[in-house]
Amino acid sequence: MIRHNKNCLRLFGGFILFLFAMAHTATAQKITANEIISKVEQTTRGNSSKGELSMTVIRPNYTRQMTIKSWTLGNDKAILLVTAPARDKGTAFLRDGKEVWNWQPTIDRVVKMPPSMLSQSWMGSDFSNDDLVKQTSLLIDYKHTILREEVLDSRKTWVIEMLPKQESAIVWGKVITWIDQEYFIQIKSEFYDEDSYLISTIKAENIKKISGRMLATRLEIIPEEEKGNKTIIEQSNIEFDLPLGEEFFTLRNMKRLQ
Repeated sequence: MIRHNKNCLRLFGGFILFLFAMAHTATAQKITANEIISKVEQTTRGNSSKGELSMTVIRPNYTRQMTIKSWTLGNDKAILLVTAPARDKGTAFLRDGKEVWNWQPTIDRVVKMPPSMLSQSWMGSDFSNDDLVKQTSLLIDYKHTILREEVLDSRKTWVIEMLPKQESAIVWGKVITWIDQEYFIQIKSEFYDEDSYLISTIKAENIKKISGRMLATRLEIIPEEEKGNKTIIEQSNIEFDLPLGEEFFTLRNMKRLQ
């Protein structure tokens, strides 16, 4: 009887140790909001990239389409080149650090964009110049808090609130984003002004492997107060970590690209 009790105590003690180990493992594996956002940026950005995409601007009375080439280096340098339609072909945008320039070949003119223009529409779309050219860092420019976990479009997500840091030049009062737990992709983001009014929503779809990474290849932005308006971006190709040097991202080179 005593032996039986000792065996039970050993089993019970082992069970307690098992539970303790499980609890310790669960705590150790708990991921923070900053770690999630860091993984998002690692997934969507390389040291450099070259891509092609199409943009469709939808309005109640018309639809407009563009094709665009893009090059990036780190978080500070980018070039966007419009390749179609013919009337916009050759129009280009260069970002170098905090500076952004626009090349307009039809009038043979380079325009330096003031900070006030970064919140304005990019090429008549529902994306802003900041969205497509300046590309603020989700990790560096925001503070992050996990609000909850939620299933969205059959995918398990973290719902994270992002508040701009005081020193960051961000046009939004806050951003709520849904991060896919499997691939660390933003599959939905809501953008609010300083008074917490919803301004626009971006949805990401068509997740597939491109250049060895799982990426959302279709983005749809819907402005809240402009019914019938939306802009769709579809990524047709992208390559990461190409041998692009800083000398590529110059005003002279931007004007030569075709």
